[in-house]
Amino acid sequence: MNYKAVKMKKEHIDGIYRIEELSFPDPWSKKSFTEELKNERAHYLVIENEEGIVVAFGGFWDIVGEAHINNIAVHPDFRGKGLGNIIVEALIEEAKDFKLTDMTLEVRASNQTAQNLYKKYGFKIAGLRREYYLDNREDAVIMWKHIEVINHMPKGMGL
Repeated sequence: MNYKAVKMKKEHIDGIYRIEELSFPDPWSKKSFTEELKNERAHYLVIENEEGIVVAFGGFWDIVGEAHINNIAVHPDFRGKGLGNIIVEALIEEAKDFKLTDMTLEVRASNQTAQNLYKKYGFKIAGLRREYYLDNREDAVIMWKHIEVINHMPKGMGL
């Protein structure tokens, strides 16, 4: 199947929440994701399978010209199929579309799989947030990526 990330809509919330519950010990609520649809600084993308079921999602907030990734998850039944790559690539492109210059995120210190994924896309470790996660007081690794934003000249403005 050829997977593609699309913008999150209200009808995706149940599927996103299902993945959130399966992926995180302290999941966001459905209401939190619904509120994100109203947040002009929030940018969320989802991947659906051929049956229209959400199998992965990710999102970031535009904060002072930077993309702060707050959530990326893949349904456990669909892990290992490259969907994490698709979401990260799509979030980077979304950030470029909004002319954001940097991306950042926190990831569990024990989550080497996710850290390796982010490193593959140019994220670099920049620090540590001690006891960041409430469920087990695990440290979070802070990662940053600079985004090369190319300014495109509007059509009809060529020399």
